[in-house]
Amino acid sequence: MMERRRMEAALLVLFLGHLTTALEVPLDLPQPPTITHQSPKDYIIDPRENIIIHCEAKGKPHPSFSWTRDGTHFDIDEDPNVSMRLHSGTLVVDISREKVDHYEGVYQCTARNKHGTAISNDIVVRQSRSPLWSKEEIKPIVVQEGVSLVLQCRPPAGLPPPIIFWMDNNFQKLPQSKRVSQSLNGDLYFSNVHREDSRNDYICYARFPHTQTIQQKQPITVRVLNMDAINDTVAAFYNDTDLFSEAPTEERKPTFLIPSGTSSSKMVLRGRVLEMECIAEGLPTPEISWTKMSGDLPAKRTSFLHYNKTLRILNVSESDAGDYRCTARNHHGRVHHTIHVTVKAAPYWISGAPKNLVLAPGEDGALTCRASGTPKPSITWFMNGIPIENSPVDPSRQVYDDSIIFSNIQSGSSAVYQCNVSNDYGYLLSNAFVNVLSEPPRVLTPANKVYQVIRNHQALMDCSSFGSPIPNVTWFKDTQSSTLDGDPYILHDNGTLEIRIAQHQNTGKYTCVARNSLGISKNHIVLEVKEPTRILKQPEYRRVQRGTSVVFECTVNHDPSLTPTMTWLKDDGELPDDERFTVGSDSLTITDVTESDEGEYKCIMNTTLDHDSASATLTVVERPEPPTDLELTDQKKRSVQLTWIPGDEHNSPIQKFLIQYEDSLHHQGHWHNLTEVPGTKTTAHLKLSPYAHYTFRVLALNAVGFSRPSLASRMYKTEPAAPDENPTGVHGFGTQHDNLVISWKPLSGLQSNGPGLRYKVMWRQKVVGSSWNDATVANISKFVVSGTPTFSQYELKVQAVNDFGEGPEPAVVHGYSGEDLPIAAPENVQGIALNSSLAEVHWDPVPPHLIRGHLKGYKVYYWRNHNLHKHNPVILSFSGNHTHGMLPGLHPFSHYSFHVRVCNGKGEGPASKDQQFKTPEGVPGLPTSLTVTDTNLDSLTLEWTPPHEHNGHITGYTLKYQPVNNSYELGPAEELALAANETSVTLTNLKYSTRYKFYLNAKTLTGPGPAISQEAVTIMDEALISQADVDAYLGNTQTSHPIAPSPPRRPSHKEPESPFGNVSYSVEEDGALISWEYEGPEKNFYVEYIVENSDGEEEWQKEPVNGSQNVMLKGLKGGLSYKVRLVAKGHRDQPLHCSKELVVKVPAVASRQVDIATQGWFIGLMCAIALLILILLIICFIQRNKGGKYPVKEKEDAHTDPEFQPMKDDDCPFGEYSDNEDHKPLKGSRTPSNGTVKRDDSDDSLVDYGEGGDGQFNEDGSFIGQYSGKSTSRDTAGGHESSEAPSPINAMNSLNSFV
Repeated sequence: MMERRRMEAALLVLFLGHLTTALEVPLDLPQPPTITHQSPKDYIIDPRENIIIHCEAKGKPHPSFSWTRDGTHFDIDEDPNVSMRLHSGTLVVDISREKVDHYEGVYQCTARNKHGTAISNDIVVRQSRSPLWSKEEIKPIVVQEGVSLVLQCRPPAGLPPPIIFWMDNNFQKLPQSKRVSQSLNGDLYFSNVHREDSRNDYICYARFPHTQTIQQKQPITVRVLNMDAINDTVAAFYNDTDLFSEAPTEERKPTFLIPSGTSSSKMVLRGRVLEMECIAEGLPTPEISWTKMSGDLPAKRTSFLHYNKTLRILNVSESDAGDYRCTARNHHGRVHHTIHVTVKAAPYWISGAPKNLVLAPGEDGALTCRASGTPKPSITWFMNGIPIENSPVDPSRQVYDDSIIFSNIQSGSSAVYQCNVSNDYGYLLSNAFVNVLSEPPRVLTPANKVYQVIRNHQALMDCSSFGSPIPNVTWFKDTQSSTLDGDPYILHDNGTLEIRIAQHQNTGKYTCVARNSLGISKNHIVLEVKEPTRILKQPEYRRVQRGTSVVFECTVNHDPSLTPTMTWLKDDGELPDDERFTVGSDSLTITDVTESDEGEYKCIMNTTLDHDSASATLTVVERPEPPTDLELTDQKKRSVQLTWIPGDEHNSPIQKFLIQYEDSLHHQGHWHNLTEVPGTKTTAHLKLSPYAHYTFRVLALNAVGFSRPSLASRMYKTEPAAPDENPTGVHGFGTQHDNLVISWKPLSGLQSNGPGLRYKVMWRQKVVGSSWNDATVANISKFVVSGTPTFSQYELKVQAVNDFGEGPEPAVVHGYSGEDLPIAAPENVQGIALNSSLAEVHWDPVPPHLIRGHLKGYKVYYWRNHNLHKHNPVILSFSGNHTHGMLPGLHPFSHYSFHVRVCNGKGEGPASKDQQFKTPEGVPGLPTSLTVTDTNLDSLTLEWTPPHEHNGHITGYTLKYQPVNNSYELGPAEELALAANETSVTLTNLKYSTRYKFYLNAKTLTGPGPAISQEAVTIMDEALISQADVDAYLGNTQTSHPIAPSPPRRPSHKEPESPFGNVSYSVEEDGALISWEYEGPEKNFYVEYIVENSDGEEEWQKEPVNGSQNVMLKGLKGGLSYKVRLVAKGHRDQPLHCSKELVVKVPAVASRQVDIATQGWFIGLMCAIALLILILLIICFIQRNKGGKYPVKEKEDAHTDPEFQPMKDDDCPFGEYSDNEDHKPLKGSRTPSNGTVKRDDSDDSLVDYGEGGDGQFNEDGSFIGQYSGKSTSRDTAGGHESSEAPSPINAMNSLNSFV
């Protein structure tokens, strides 16, 4: 029956719990007392200060207070030292006139008004005690090395218990390890003692935290001796020393010092800290480990202290009960100890303490007092501090063990109920009132409150209300009539409206309505949804060098209606107050960075609603500090061990160490690199040389750079010894034909290995039966042997010797004595022409013994017979042991002579006999000149001079001509074959007033040569107009055309007394180009010119010539004729030879109205119109076709002799060739039009054949590659005639260059 009633009561309490909620009653309404603050149950006070026992309460009307002490009423008015604070129950005890222990006891506070009485916990007041250590005489402890030892602390009992620690006389904590550690009771345990444990200042300190006082025990002296020392000293300490010598010093398996035995038990209360320890002795020191035999250790609440000797479990629960095993082990064995743990529990609330109950008359309710504990606690109910069974009967109240149920409660039933839950380990006391009220609803939340939330965050809008009966709360938004219920809204029991993920559409005005049977209350609330604050660009990790600047950027986006505040922190603290730190709107700048600036920098952007933060680390790097404490160990004759201590890395790992040395014996003041070791090593084995005074230093390298050098080590001197090595670079050569110079690279002072360094030089001729010669010389680098045969091979050796012996056996090196000029010339020399410009020569090699030196190669000297330059032959060199070679750039149809010389390092040998060969015919050169005379309306005469270079027998000439229209387009070509003896031709039946273009070339049996071109117009007065006139008239200056002179001045070849020949000219845009040939020995020329038919007042103008055979006369006036002559200067600049005068006509600008001038009836009518149209058409064609448009291929370059540069006779370079030293071109060779001779412009450069140019020779010396220079005239020279007429411009330029 009783069990059934309990079940019914439990169901009723569960139901009523959903109907009633603890409410905060407004203080303006009647309510029983509620204790709001009280002192702790176990209240330990400082005896030096006044005692304050707190008791605060609220109620309506305000409650009154009273106290009991040790269960009896405490009359405050009777004790002058005790007072109660105004409007409070807090007691203040003045201890200035009374001892504190007079007021120790158990206090309880009572707060009451007309609606009920509330009581406090039992407050046990005790004073803190920190007693002194009792004085005692502690004798020194002498123990044998290796045994265990326990130093007891045994502090005096205090309240609360003191904190124990061990220190020395200097207040430094004694070092602890897995061998030496402090137990939970404060004793110091040694698993085994070492000699270094000997000291006389083991001091135990006790700190009493409540009074902040420290007490110390008398120092303990411990002496650890080995057995021999004990035998010597035990007698001296026998009378006043405790001697622990029974324990063996041999290694042994572990045994436990604490706890003792194989098992023990321990009880701990729920929610407290469980600490278990196992300390073992043994040798070597045992390792301790822990396991739970009935399960796993709780990982998050478990920690191991004191080198695994202590197991700590926080916030113990019933599941932590069971058996725990600690194991101590070393390599001699292991030992176990089991600790059985029992968990008890003082009473604790299951569903919280009872809650205040506010009921309207006629309502139902319940007070619940649910608690648990081990053992199970008992529950006792009180009403207004009186046991409920002794309180007045209330028909609406029923008590069911841990619950009180109220049914149809009425006014006047208000009271304060106390629930007391207790067992052997403690108690719980809770006050809860029942307040019977009839009140209409009131909304306690302030009206029109504005809530601001961040988008996507939770929004909670309060509608705190009070009423009795409890009001029902509903919510509305804006003008909506429907209640807010369901997604996304959540309505809590206390009236709060929740939106879990707020969005912008949730912004608006909300109304909460509280209703009960007595009325209604409304309140308006505004919700604003804001954009979140976000850091767009976070600061980044920076690694900078000391002394530089660094910038951390922090760019933020936030809601514009919110005011942001940027804050920078360093290591979660404020930034240093330093002007080097500059905070910008979105950045932090640090200048002149130092090591103290290292750390984590965090930027925090705060608004009133949210914040965002980001952090980055600053690492300051610098060159490492230099290593210290250099020490030399393991010292041997040839090596030493160097150790050092690295300096500060400055946050950049050391990559390597550089070890340097100074040899003060041989090179004082100079440091040399010796070796490098990785940055992880701090020692190096150094190999040394004998006979040196070494000092070492070390440099450290990290990513920033090298450190400063360390301080130098002490000097280390090595003993002398015989040399370990011989000189290197031994060579043998001769400077005279009868000597041998032996040279070598001397040893350095460090390589000498000892004093008295000298060299033993050994040599012998490399012939059968020869013996070694030797000589000992001082510390020099060469030795000269005189009287040697010319160019003989020798075997050489150089050995280092000092006062302590000779070096190792030296290696044999071969050398030669001095060279002399070759004494023989190549034999069987032959030459054959391969074509008109290339020949091949052969010879037999000179025997080596006749060369008398190192063979450098062969030189071929060749020259053209009947040539003014036969005394300056062309030299072509062939390196190595060649027996043939190619001679390029020869003149066709010419006789050549040549000879060959062998060359060694000394010079050239005698020449072979001169040999000859003849080149076959080639195509002829360009005709020297082509002029137009006797121009009429339909005819004209062409006169020319033969080519300067016939290159064979001239067999005839070919003349081609074709008309040119006003658009510079060529008409059909006519061709005439002319005899070899003709030098002029008259062409008839030509079109009048028409421009013609003429091409003339000579022929041999080999084929036609290049053509010279000219232009002329068939008109009486203007037949001499050249293409230059047309270009000048049209403004076209891009293309120059030669002008045909009239009357023609044909160079004379009948005056042998004059060395000048083939004097000609051509008029170009920038002047008249005068060309000639000269066969005299003079080298200095100048040109004189004067206006023809001058009145004699003008003087001849002079134009110097710089060693060439052409000159450009500039500044001549158009429309005038000039007389020009060439002068060769002799000794003292006196005129020696003069050429015949040449008349040069410079044409004026010609009119383009030639055709119109012949039509009299048309002149007056169409002159202006025709001229305008013609000019416009010509300009259009010029713009369209710059420089003229000829549908033919223009061949410019004439076939001429190549330009050679001779090699000096006293040199024997290979890979180069040249003409004579004055760089004169050969007779008949062509030079550029500007009067300068450039090697790169030659037609057939010998570089194409010699060594050092682009040409190549195969192993037998034959030429490989195309036989051509850089000129394009080779095709013509080879007889390939173009199907198209050559360009007149390029043809004339070629002619001028040729003549």
